[in-house]
Amino acid sequence: MVSRGDICWLELPHEKRRPALVLTRDEAIPAMRKVIIAYVTSRIRDIPTELRLGPEDGMPRECAVSFDNVRAVPKVLLGDPITSLAGKRMQEVCRVLAIATGCD
Repeated sequence: MVSRGDICWLELPHEKRRPALVLTRDEAIPAMRKVIIAYVTSRIRDIPTELRLGPEDGMPRECAVSFDNVRAVPKVLLGDPITSLAGKRMQEVCRVLAIATGCD
């Protein structure tokens, strides 16, 4: 089962396999068929709506979570975990998500 803060491989039909950060709160995940995710990309734009990650976060190389295209995906399409974010890093996720949604 996936948890909030997990970065897993996402296998969407007709799209390339890519990492995704799970944003759905843990209490809702068991009851939902879909979870909210943000894509992780190797294209780093250094903009306020992305969060940089790297080896210190458990990622194999420098990358960024992009909050400009958050979406719901079937949780069965989430595969192997890469790493998990917690604590201060998830607080940063919430801060950047608020910027991306205009809730800051």
